[in-house]
Amino acid sequence: MENFIVSARKYRPSTFSTVVGQESITVTLKNAIKNNHLAHAYLFCGPRGVGKTSCARIFAKTINCSNISSDFEACNECESCKAFNENRSYNIHELDAASNNSVDDIRTLIDQVRIPPQIGSYSIYIIDEVHMLSASAFNAFLKTLEEPPAHAIFVLATTEKHKILPTILSRCQIFDFSRIKVEDAVKHLKNIAEKESVNIDEEALNVIGMKADGAMRDALSIFDQIVSFSGKEISFENVIQNLNVLDYDYYFRIVDAALEGKVTDVLIMLNEIFEKGFDGHHFIGGLSAHIRDVLVGKDQATIQLLEVSDSVKQKYVDQAKKCPVDFLYESLGILNQCDVAYKSSQNPRLLIELSLIQLSQIIESKKKGTNLKKNSKKLLKILVEGRSLAPTQNTQAKNGQPAATVSATIKENANNQAEKSAKKKVVNAGVSRNSYSPTVSIKQALQTGIQRPKVDSKPADKMDTSSGVATSEKVFEFTNVGVLGQLKEFARIKKKDERIRISLSTVEIVIKESKVLIKTFNNLQLEDINNLKLELENYLRRIFTNPKVELFTRLEQTQSTKKVYNETDILRILSEKNPSLALLKKKLALDFE
Repeated sequence: MENFIVSARKYRPSTFSTVVGQESITVTLKNAIKNNHLAHAYLFCGPRGVGKTSCARIFAKTINCSNISSDFEACNECESCKAFNENRSYNIHELDAASNNSVDDIRTLIDQVRIPPQIGSYSIYIIDEVHMLSASAFNAFLKTLEEPPAHAIFVLATTEKHKILPTILSRCQIFDFSRIKVEDAVKHLKNIAEKESVNIDEEALNVIGMKADGAMRDALSIFDQIVSFSGKEISFENVIQNLNVLDYDYYFRIVDAALEGKVTDVLIMLNEIFEKGFDGHHFIGGLSAHIRDVLVGKDQATIQLLEVSDSVKQKYVDQAKKCPVDFLYESLGILNQCDVAYKSSQNPRLLIELSLIQLSQIIESKKKGTNLKKNSKKLLKILVEGRSLAPTQNTQAKNGQPAATVSATIKENANNQAEKSAKKKVVNAGVSRNSYSPTVSIKQALQTGIQRPKVDSKPADKMDTSSGVATSEKVFEFTNVGVLGQLKEFARIKKKDERIRISLSTVEIVIKESKVLIKTFNNLQLEDINNLKLELENYLRRIFTNPKVELFTRLEQTQSTKKVYNETDILRILSEKNPSLALLKKKLALDFE
């Protein structure tokens, strides 16, 4: 049985002309050979599978060829070329830096560099994955890399250029390899398919090229996998089935249905996608990329950015003619929000369905002039937090209500709930008859629904301080007792500690117009209130709807019996009454939290 050789090895480039997608680099290297301007060190960097090591091998073979062709390619007939092709050349040395990354390995390499070549003019040292060398190994390699023997040339290859020391970079000619374009990959795969007598659709080759993500080696590996799956006859359906790639036809159909506002068709297609086992997050990313491609197809100047076959490119152009630019912009915004919120959502499928429904409503909302963007942000926030959009939907389904009445029923329930809440607020408002604001009866409040009684505007500093000032919900009296009560309420709402609560509860209040004087009875109490002075002022201004409220504090030098005790004071007093308590604290090493 004949041994099978994978396409990535069987069709590995052997000359500069067979290298795919790196024309600028191959031309530069050929010109260097032509003009005899060979550097002593090169650095080839770029993504995986783009031809870095292959170019290093071709370059090494060509500069040692004794019969270079007119276009400066190796002849493959001289002894040096034959030795290289048969893997027995002593002039070309390949080192894997991933497994030979120590200082001792570099010392061995330095000793080997001194030996001149047996055949040809140069000894070439190809060091792959050079970024894996340790810092000590790099430093040991510096001197030899900068001033090697005349016959030695180093070619370093890496996928992570940023990990290489700047001192190494400065000693090399750097060549940045680019990702393989989809059209270049398709062209190369088509030639290989002809040589292997494989009949494959161009659209299928395009899918392989996109799946490879710019790596020619990956594209060849996928090609071998597809051939093993389908044999010599390969269709587009075979490729997407084997690679688990979602058919782009779904994206075209979903966008067409969204343009016509067909929510039902969109949701049915989404269900088909889920039944085939595709991930929701992957679908959202694919749909976003599809709409981006449709947007690119709107302008003749940007059509060249589409990395698809000519037949598919025409589909994008045709759909772009039907899609308004506003529709595409808003669709990208909605899908981007969905993509960001997907991982944190408690119901990812519902999140995707909601996004597709919003896509289907863009055109209709433009006609009605509604703000779809504002509503979509609120709904997405609800979904991310895991709250239900319609708590009564399950009950309605059980009662057999038609789907068309669900929205109306939800709206009616929400209005009823809001009306009850508003009535409750009005009933509990506690409006004082002695206040400046007009009074309102319960009967009148029930009749007015959610409308609140209007308050005549009047400067707060001209109002009688004995009367209350109405807030948005309750009326509080701006009196000594009223302000003291609000100080206690402030401590409760803000969840202050016990000492602050005691300090605010044991003060005396004196009011003159809009000025509030707080009398304190010890330094600790004065310090606590002064620290909260600004916060208290803002709180009282909001509660009494008087922006001119000002707070003042004063320490009363009186023999008042009022005293604020902290934890230490309480412990001292208790220990005086019961000495065993102090002994217990000492033995157990107790302390306040």
